[in-house]
Amino acid sequence: MGRCLPQVSGSDKGLMSDKKVNALFRFKSLRATILIPFLMIVISTILIFMLISVSRSREMALGTSTDYTGQLIDMANSDIDSYFSNMENIAQLILGSDDTINYLTYSEADHYKADYNNCLTRLEQQFTTLRETRDDIVNIGILGLDGNYLINNSSVTINPYAEYEKRTWYRKALGGEEVIAYSHVQNLVEGEYPWVVTLSRAIVDKETGKTIGVLFIDLNYRSISSLCEKISLGSKGYVFIIDQDGRIVYHPKQQLLYSGVQTEEIDRILANGNGSFASEDGDRIYTVSKSAITGCTMAGVTDTKELMSKSDGLLSLYVLLAAILIGAASAVSVLIANMISRPIRALGVSFKQAEQENFNTSIENPGYTNVIGDLISSFNTMLARIRELIKRIQDEQTEKRKSELAALQAQINPHFLYNTLDSIIWMAESGDTGDVILMTSSLSKLLRKSISNNEEIVTVADEISYVSEYLKIQKMRYHDKLDYDISVAPDVRSASIAKLVVQPLVENAIYHGIKQRTGGGFIRVTGNKKGDDLEITVEDNGPGMDKETLDHLMDERPENDGKKVGVRNVNRRLRLYYGSQYGLRFESRVGEGTIVRIVIPYKEGWLLTDEK
Repeated sequence: MGRCLPQVSGSDKGLMSDKKVNALFRFKSLRATILIPFLMIVISTILIFMLISVSRSREMALGTSTDYTGQLIDMANSDIDSYFSNMENIAQLILGSDDTINYLTYSEADHYKADYNNCLTRLEQQFTTLRETRDDIVNIGILGLDGNYLINNSSVTINPYAEYEKRTWYRKALGGEEVIAYSHVQNLVEGEYPWVVTLSRAIVDKETGKTIGVLFIDLNYRSISSLCEKISLGSKGYVFIIDQDGRIVYHPKQQLLYSGVQTEEIDRILANGNGSFASEDGDRIYTVSKSAITGCTMAGVTDTKELMSKSDGLLSLYVLLAAILIGAASAVSVLIANMISRPIRALGVSFKQAEQENFNTSIENPGYTNVIGDLISSFNTMLARIRELIKRIQDEQTEKRKSELAALQAQINPHFLYNTLDSIIWMAESGDTGDVILMTSSLSKLLRKSISNNEEIVTVADEISYVSEYLKIQKMRYHDKLDYDISVAPDVRSASIAKLVVQPLVENAIYHGIKQRTGGGFIRVTGNKKGDDLEITVEDNGPGMDKETLDHLMDERPENDGKKVGVRNVNRRLRLYYGSQYGLRFESRVGEGTIVRIVIPYKEGWLLTDEK
């Protein structure tokens, strides 16, 4: 059975698409987030505009050049038509002459000899005149079907190896076609090999209508080439002519064509008729014009690279303009990004400071009246209110600490005072003057330290001195039932500690630990530095506590009788002073005793103020 694939809804697809877009434009800085997409849009727009402009400019340059080339080709084609029309008139003059027909039809018989010679003389004069007045005519000749001929004059001998009967211009002329033969080397005249273009026509007897020979006029190749060379199509452009059959009548690079080094797209030229097209390799542009008179086609060839080079200057201008626009857009983008991101970065810095509980900061508004200005104003107002709340809470905490300290000072166990005073009276009645003095002195010091001083923070030495006086009194009261030891490292004696936090723990150890023992009890007070913390321990060998009692020792509930100072009060004060990570730590086992650890940060010469 095939496994069903989960279907993705349209909304899910949209959500995924939004996530991809967000991931694409997710930058580390707000400035980059604003600047980079904006620059991408601006630069893309400029580049697209430039590419379109360049493309249109190239098209316009190409179109303009093609139109201009077409005009030149049409003018040149008109000149060629005029030239060949003139040659056609000359040919018709000869073809219409009775001398031409008579010369080919008369024989050298005695009764025709006089007429024959007269025709020959007149034809020679005509041919000579034409050749002398026109330097573009190389040869003029008539070729009879019976072998009779006249080329230029009677002294010219035909080349026995010419085989003109096989020539295309001869055969087509006999067939009645008006022929302009492509450029070739003419070898009819013995010893002469000129490069010519041949115009040939059939000679028809007017009386019989039969073709009796062929008239040919060899035109100097340079005459045709000079007409074509007048057309300037750049340093690499040129013009050539082809006949109706696709044979090259004129080409400036004739030898390259014969050797196969260069080719022309003749078929496409003939098929195009009139107009323009690009070569298959795109390197050339052909502009074609076909003559209605001669039937020949003139083709102008322009080099594409040379043509496009004319637009390179415009391209350079576009590139320069694009660079200027991109530079200006970049500068404006940076300015806008800075204007937007600078206050937001300031907000971010202030938020981080606020995260680190630094609320004594504010953001200066440089004059924004938009949503950014409103955000800055709201943030500053929020910080001001937070500072007010913190000040109010600090004031309340300060008053609470003072009240708790005052309550603690007032909560010295009356039974302790009563019992101490009773002990003094008993020792006085017994005559133990020395013990009386010692206990009275310790009690006096104890009361002075606990009541007369309103400071909340004291040194460890002062706190331990207070505990020492308290234990001296208790030792004198309980005698062998209580023994103690105080061991505080010298390097922590100058450290700071909250007032009256050790004595309540010692008192708790005596009343809930030592008094429960049947034998002698022992209390040890130690103080040491542990890393960055100060640790003071109160250890007793009392009955200890089970786990349940230990777990509920710090529960916030009233003391049983309200007469003893509880450890909860001490722990609450320590956490209030130093933070929730500090306070009391308990270890206890039934039958083995209890250890209470005071853990606070180690600070030397530090005094608690109302601002803390």
